[in-house]
Amino acid sequence: MSSLRPSPITPTVDFDRDGVQHGFLRLPYSRDDSAWGSVMIPICVIRNGSGPSALLTGGNHGDEYEGPLALYDLARTLDPKHVSGTVIIVPAMNYPAFRAGTRTSPIDKGNLNRSFPGRPDGTVTEKIADYFQRELLPRTDIALDFHSGGKTLDFVPFCAAHIRPDKVLEAKGFAAVEAFSAPWSMKMLEIDAVGMFDTAAEEMGKLFITTELGGGGTSRAETVRIARRGVLNVLRHGGIVSGAVEMQPTRWLDMPSGDCFSFAEDDGMIETLIDLSEPVEEGQVLARIHSIGRTGPAPQEIRARMGGMLAARHFPGLVKAGDCTAVVAVLVD
Repeated sequence: MSSLRPSPITPTVDFDRDGVQHGFLRLPYSRDDSAWGSVMIPICVIRNGSGPSALLTGGNHGDEYEGPLALYDLARTLDPKHVSGTVIIVPAMNYPAFRAGTRTSPIDKGNLNRSFPGRPDGTVTEKIADYFQRELLPRTDIALDFHSGGKTLDFVPFCAAHIRPDKVLEAKGFAAVEAFSAPWSMKMLEIDAVGMFDTAAEEMGKLFITTELGGGGTSRAETVRIARRGVLNVLRHGGIVSGAVEMQPTRWLDMPSGDCFSFAEDDGMIETLIDLSEPVEEGQVLARIHSIGRTGPAPQEIRARMGGMLAARHFPGLVKAGDCTAVVAVLVD
């Protein structure tokens, strides 16, 4: 990475200064309506002396709201006298997507969570990824990246960490997940981990946890409460914020293989037959996809390839071929 040109992003905060700072990551972006314009990504740094550091992020996808709601609130309310170390808060990583309410950036259609390690001379999204990769991740001991299902998926609310080759870091990750205390805790499997923020952090040896807290392109009172309690729990668990972890009951889930996922093979209207958190048997019909181009054809059946519990479902009523329609997870406790 030493051969790469410097990042074009300029922070208006000093990461090594004690106290509370509210500022921006300023990324030059020349466009039709602003020849010398910039993308201004809000950032907050709360520091109190030496100690561990946490990077807290939301809005990696712009249509997911529990993280931004929890993190804008935390940036406003966290008292530095309760902090030992550093808390870096970026409530909306992909700020252009967040402002547009879309999963990907309206500028370049970039999916930030598939753009790592990024490029300092690439697209706007690649430049954001590069800055997080080279400037922010090296500063952190633990990274918590909030997600939910956005406009196209709906999840049972869970916090998650990945199975990792380094079993010491894996155990620390699962301990942090348990401290988050979502109703569900997940040993996570990704369909494709290439280019993800998760992968970037883990390849650098960082402790990384994430969430899926509902979805549908909105938030609920329950899921926002989970996010707000969970982020403070993780900071307390990590010794960065004083106070006791507010433990809540959680049940562990596992995604052991690609058989967890079901996909649509045709376009149409989806009828969900199993609700979230309900038990699933192998071969059971999870959903039907009805043809909408004409009357008469029988619906396509989506069957579970394994037994367990329905952890996620497609959210809008219409689907396209290739869409993920359901995710089945296994109870492990």
